[in-house]
Amino acid sequence: MRRADRLFQIVQYLRGGRLITAAQLAERLEVTKRTIYRDVADLIGSGVPIEGEAGVGYVMRAGYDLPPLMFNSDEIVALVAGARMIRAWGGAQMALAAEEALVKIEAVLPDEARDRAGAVPIHAFQSGGLSADVRQLIDDIEAAVERSVRLDLEYADKTGQATSRIIRPLGLWFWGQTWTVVGWCELRQHFRMFRLDRIRDMEEVGPFKSEKGQTLRDFYALGFPKAD
Repeated sequence: MRRADRLFQIVQYLRGGRLITAAQLAERLEVTKRTIYRDVADLIGSGVPIEGEAGVGYVMRAGYDLPPLMFNSDEIVALVAGARMIRAWGGAQMALAAEEALVKIEAVLPDEARDRAGAVPIHAFQSGGLSADVRQLIDDIEAAVERSVRLDLEYADKTGQATSRIIRPLGLWFWGQTWTVVGWCELRQHFRMFRLDRIRDMEEVGPFKSEKGQTLRDFYALGFPKAD
């Protein structure tokens, strides 16, 4: 567990006026009591109102709460701009998630930061270039990448000729107005990129295991593959 995560967990355990000993915290967090003593001292030094002492236990005064999110101005701009772009150009579920994320971000920010989020001058609008079918494909392919599932594609290449490919999907790339899926093509036995707006049909055809020479790291090492 990262130290930042451990400090957060200590605060969670101490909420509500509960008295907890260093030994109990050490057991729950799987560290030594010495580590807990040091962590509590650092939390007190940073302003967290923890009271108590070693051998007796610790308690945090009621009413104290950590801000759930703390962003600087540049981070707010990046988060809001990114969510707006996904809302406009992401998959159907991605767009809904981006909308919810924007609501949650604004809800937890203090007034000044909330005003900054609302004033971010970066916007994204979908002008009809991304169909509902492509939005659904984005979600479906993202899920297939996450679950390592092979995909059977009915595809039209750049000349319009129909072709069938079975790929091992590795990731999605967005090029402004066009999405592509990068995968290991079982026909070509190499990496290929396929435009989502040229996929005519797609179905899952079973899981695959990561193999040496066919991973996303291998793809990056080779550079961009050919696009079909």
